[in-house]
Amino acid sequence: MTNLFDISQFNAYREDNRREVKKARDGLPLSLWETYSAFANCYGGVIILGVKENNDGSWYTTGLKNPSKLQKEFWDTINNTKKISINLLREDDVEMYNQNDDVIMVIHVPAAHREQKPVYINNDIFNGTYRRNFEGDYRCTRIQVKTMLRDQADDTIDMSILDNVDINIFNKDSIRGYRNMFASLKDGHPFTRLNDDEFLRSIGALAISDNDKSLHPTAAGLLMFGNEYDIVRYFPDYFLDFKTKLDPNMRWTDRIQSSSGDWSGNIFDFYFRTYNKIKQSLPLPFKISNGVRIDDTPLHEGIREALVNCLVNADYYGSRGIVITLEPYQITFSNPGYSRTGIQQMKRGGVSDPRNRGMMKMFNLIDIGERAGSGIPRILNIWENERMIEPLIKEEFDPDRTNLILSFEKKQAIKSSDNNPINISKQSKKTLENKQKILEYLKDNGRSKCVDIAIFIGLSESRTRVILSDMDEIEPLGNNKNRTYRLK
Repeated sequence: MTNLFDISQFNAYREDNRREVKKARDGLPLSLWETYSAFANCYGGVIILGVKENNDGSWYTTGLKNPSKLQKEFWDTINNTKKISINLLREDDVEMYNQNDDVIMVIHVPAAHREQKPVYINNDIFNGTYRRNFEGDYRCTRIQVKTMLRDQADDTIDMSILDNVDINIFNKDSIRGYRNMFASLKDGHPFTRLNDDEFLRSIGALAISDNDKSLHPTAAGLLMFGNEYDIVRYFPDYFLDFKTKLDPNMRWTDRIQSSSGDWSGNIFDFYFRTYNKIKQSLPLPFKISNGVRIDDTPLHEGIREALVNCLVNADYYGSRGIVITLEPYQITFSNPGYSRTGIQQMKRGGVSDPRNRGMMKMFNLIDIGERAGSGIPRILNIWENERMIEPLIKEEFDPDRTNLILSFEKKQAIKSSDNNPINISKQSKKTLENKQKILEYLKDNGRSKCVDIAIFIGLSESRTRVILSDMDEIEPLGNNKNRTYRLK
């Protein structure tokens, strides 16, 4: 959190999704608590009191009339549970500074842990919960609040037991396919000798209900092995969609949908149907070892990891379902639900907190998916080793979605197309790389001037301005002289 504010850099800062300034000349502003809730429910941030924003986005100090009284009022309020649901701050999270002969107060708000969310105000969980985006603080919908409440539990939602159905709800071909794969991978494993009921209980697809002491499917079992028409009875917004867009003149060249009715529509079958389509459609390079062609490369491994990561971290109560799109130069994995650990922790790895732990176990048992939170770092390492443009992880809110974009472009253009998965011009490769750099820069720095972005990516202002004008994710603010750019 300390890297979000350095008093020596005061004149360089601008408001963004991690920094907010408030005048507070005459006391604590009411909007302070909305921002506290918003930062706590996202990635944390800093609130600076005694500062106001100029028209060009720069800051100037207004100072605080009675700093010590204001600080006491702040601590009294944040410890009042009728005003704030939880105090996340330590004493050293609030600092006083002298700037331009004025006193300002800097409040460092940490991100709340999953078990502490939602952080809300005015003792009203549905009307007092806020989140942060580049537009400022916004009130969460009831759906977003319910998602946070579901995510509080130690047992993930897919571990719940469906008391009113039995094993007949499963697709027999899916069960047979899973068992055959398990047996081929785990020769001699004790599970292979079990009957279907015992086997499915052992992998977590069935469990004994407290109500009637009988075996019933779990939500994970239904999602993995059920039929789509049964799954949507429990998860009304459940939808799986894979499409290839390899021809710019067509909406898609191939598509798999869970609701098509010509296959089961469950997660297990979707994984293999989708991965096989990707392998067929995407000319990933093969390798030679001891004179033998090896079709399963690290890039294939990375795509498998991205696919299972998308499936086991999805919020199946969320809207718009899972959408995977294969294009000539990239593949995008998009699932409903925000990241439970946060994007930075995802990249670091070491913390495993899947939204669907039961499904993760079932995939792991057939050697699909990394454990211990190492999936995303593994993908990042593979793309780095293959000298591909760094994967991009983006979150969207209202509705909540997580997007992982894997580019198949080399970091540096190579004259021969033999070493590139797909033949794209040198200029478009470099432009795509610069666009991703710009997205990362604006994500970290918020609203910025063209000159600063140009320096970061190493291009002229004029060329940078052309690239910015071609990016739908970015909006310009202000007139030509004072124009800045930010993520939408």
